[in-house]
Amino acid sequence: MHPGIIGGVIGGIVGVLGGIIGTYFGIKNTNGPNERQFAIKAAIVSWIILVIFLALLFALPKPYGWFMWIPYGVILPFGIIYMNKTQQRIRTEEAKKSDSADQL
Repeated sequence: MHPGIIGGVIGGIVGVLGGIIGTYFGIKNTNGPNERQFAIKAAIVSWIILVIFLALLFALPKPYGWFMWIPYGVILPFGIIYMNKTQQRIRTEEAKKSDSADQL
């Protein structure tokens, strides 16, 4: 086998495993039930978008598949910003609920 193919396959496997481990710990390290529920939904949506992007990137004839980088490059940063702000809002709300419950 060609070393480039071997490296590509190994790199792809390591990348997917890294994504799975990151997803697991991203969900595991949430602080409350609402945040965990949001993290699960965000992970599912993110993985679906990634799979659709890769499927279109490889399925569309060249050079049209490369155009998939345009929406992906726009959706990814806005999605990250949205998810981070939403997660922070949920953490703040859950902290307030926890503080008010502790004071009772």
